[in-house]
Amino acid sequence: MKRIALIGGSFNPPHVGHLMAALYVRTTRAVDEVWLVPAFNHPFGKDLAPFDDRVRMCELMAEDCGPWLQVSRAEGQVGGEGRTIELLEWLLPQHPNTRFEFVIGSDILADLPKWKAWERIQQLVDVVVLYRAGYPAPEAVGPPMAEVSSTEIRKALAEGRRPDHLVPRRVLDFLEQQRR
Repeated sequence: MKRIALIGGSFNPPHVGHLMAALYVRTTRAVDEVWLVPAFNHPFGKDLAPFDDRVRMCELMAEDCGPWLQVSRAEGQVGGEGRTIELLEWLLPQHPNTRFEFVIGSDILADLPKWKAWERIQQLVDVVVLYRAGYPAPEAVGPPMAEVSSTEIRKALAEGRRPDHLVPRRVLDFLEQQRR
């Protein structure tokens, strides 16, 4: 049976924190692949860059990592409100010989009461909570992951600064090409 870890998110833009989380999961969990799954819609109404652009940025980030890091367009195929349960209920029948893990950061734990069918999600997949810096939680695993904010990255870019210490080079190059 194949084992795949899913890391969902806005990826608006993807950054080194996402990359570090993916590498941590790949090297510490018994998974064959890690899939980055950009949200098609954000269930809490976040303003997002176009889906295809966020998928492409994730693909650019994954290129340097090898075949274990993949990018899934599943959310675009599911449509809907962007709820994790919708994704899982669509994805699981598509991959019957696969065991999925769903990876979240400890910063998300406070939002879980707002999630649709959280209990059902936990029945369908193993949930892995990574320790995000500044958000300690008893169920979180690993060392504190990098404290990186996509909001701060977008702010830096809007101010004409290049946050090259927070965003993979290929992603920054893509963003700069899009702004021209």
